[in-house]
Amino acid sequence: MAGSTQTISEYIVHHLTNLTYGKLPGGFEREDGSIVAEGGSWVMAHGGEEAAAMGFNAIHVDSMFWSITLGIVFCWLFRSVAKKAQSGVPSGVVNAVEMIVEFVDNTTRDTFHGHNKMVAPLALTIFVWVFFMNLMDMLPVDLVPSLLALAGVHYQKIVPSTDPNITMGMALGIFILMLYYSIKVKGFGFVRELTMNPFNHWLFIPVNLFMEVVGLLAKPFSLGLRLFGNMYAGEMIFILIAALFSAGWLWLVPAGLLQIGWAIFHILVITLQAFIFMVLTIVYLSMAHEDH
Repeated sequence: MAGSTQTISEYIVHHLTNLTYGKLPGGFEREDGSIVAEGGSWVMAHGGEEAAAMGFNAIHVDSMFWSITLGIVFCWLFRSVAKKAQSGVPSGVVNAVEMIVEFVDNTTRDTFHGHNKMVAPLALTIFVWVFFMNLMDMLPVDLVPSLLALAGVHYQKIVPSTDPNITMGMALGIFILMLYYSIKVKGFGFVRELTMNPFNHWLFIPVNLFMEVVGLLAKPFSLGLRLFGNMYAGEMIFILIAALFSAGWLWLVPAGLLQIGWAIFHILVITLQAFIFMVLTIVYLSMAHEDH
């Protein structure tokens, strides 16, 4: 809930600021009035201005921590279920995990037309991992940040998929796999695909190359930015609704109803975004394996 010492805009900015670690340049004046020594200093940023001054090498500690932690939770959960799986009728978590695995496997079989045993496990990892990261958005926006503030951690974004560094990092990994399998499966045919489509004449090679390269680069950008944009917008709505609680007691009931309503609708959003990211990954890898 918005604190009494913060304005609404300060509350929103605070919740949208990552816990950032990086190197401040020498001579930079920090928020507490201290001056960074010559040569710079590796520190935790106190606010957005310091994070921006750290430049490209800054690390969003909260995004890294929560994404890695959720990845470990995914591996531990599915490994535990795999060890408990039996030939009998499954129940509880085992049944849910088996349904997810079967769903992803069927989706892969229907969408991927090549021969690669890595695609189905990759699709499962992407779907569950992205879903877990999106699911963090269902926690109250002030719960974890308020608890960590008691320990002196004043900035904390717990939804990794609202950080473009995370979503674009995943999209970049998929893009590298696309290029690798395009070259491995198609060989020189990949070069011909880039230079002789859609106009099959050598005079149009510059035009074809430009169009194909633009289309190729658009895939990872659309993959990463779509997930980021949808989750960022959803998080922003949660923050705006939470800010209503500071507007007075008359807003308590409407704000509570809005939170519940948006949370119910957001369950569909977080699942759909994980599914879309998975399906597009399968489609892009399938296109990379088409050597005809």
